[in-house]
Amino acid sequence: MAGNTQPSAIDDILAEHAGLEQQLSDPALHNDPAAARRVGKRFAELAPVMATLTKLQSAREDLEAARELAADDSSFAAELPELEATVAELDVALTDLLAPRDPHDGDDVVLEVKSGEGGEESALFASDLARMYVRYAERHGWRVEVLDATISDLGGYKDATISIKSKGDTRDGVWARLKFEGGVHRVQRVPVTESQGRVHTSAAGVLIYPEPDEVEEVQIDETDLRIDVYRSSGKGGQGVNTTDSAVRITHLPTGIVVTCQNERSQLQNKARAMQVLAARLQAAAEEAAADEASAGRQSQVRTVDRSERIRTYNYPENRITDHRIGFKAHNLDAVLDGDLDALLDALGKSDREARLAAE
Repeated sequence: MAGNTQPSAIDDILAEHAGLEQQLSDPALHNDPAAARRVGKRFAELAPVMATLTKLQSAREDLEAARELAADDSSFAAELPELEATVAELDVALTDLLAPRDPHDGDDVVLEVKSGEGGEESALFASDLARMYVRYAERHGWRVEVLDATISDLGGYKDATISIKSKGDTRDGVWARLKFEGGVHRVQRVPVTESQGRVHTSAAGVLIYPEPDEVEEVQIDETDLRIDVYRSSGKGGQGVNTTDSAVRITHLPTGIVVTCQNERSQLQNKARAMQVLAARLQAAAEEAAADEASAGRQSQVRTVDRSERIRTYNYPENRITDHRIGFKAHNLDAVLDGDLDALLDALGKSDREARLAAE
């Protein structure tokens, strides 16, 4: 088995994978769609581990055979360094896959963007951030739904709530990629309202939390809710609701407010808002249970103040800087168009290294 990984951990994975495979082959499982999704999701999460383990075992066998041949014929010794390097590389990859993971990595997310200091410019920047995440989601084939939005006079977002869901079962879902986005994002550029061409600095905030498949495990007492209905807002023209179908739910004990006006009926908006509220309450409960917020959430927005920035978007220099890991790149235009993978890869790598160091 792997040299740097614990045999017991691998044995546990093999046993779990075999058990999941057996469950998936049982027709009775598929009579319960929610259970089938859970099993299928976990089976997909283990697929990269199994694939890497198989490659490692094959590479070890090749290395052992080459060593035996080299003992009899020195000409085979030339193959050893490359085989040894392959084994070492796969061993590291398997260790990384078996490292402690965020239990929500396979989950979908609800993302909120809020304007902060900077007035209309901040609202316009908030809409740019929302567009960036929508474009990134589209690049990955994810489903995007704008649940609620308050539009500023110039067409920016005072605030927006967006649901992003992956398609199919994968080891790493939307949360695994976007969980580091929570925090204050700072922009440096010439606002459209600036007549003298001066560069201004403003900020917008991003809140993000996982939306698991089964948020119904959170118990919500109806007496703790205040539910208001109102007319959906819009810019006019087709599709504007003329009935009081938009729903605002306030959870009185926590003060959490969720609004939804995207669906066509009041009942649909209420059901969707309840799902989002349950996800937010679940995330809050998990944070409260921990002594400190996890590394992935502790940088979320407290106040949308420029001094609490996690990232700066500098338009004059076409530069993006993530202050948590010292990441810098001069492709801001591409990033704002959804090309976030290099940045998110760097954040994920830093997180994995921290998890391994904490073992």
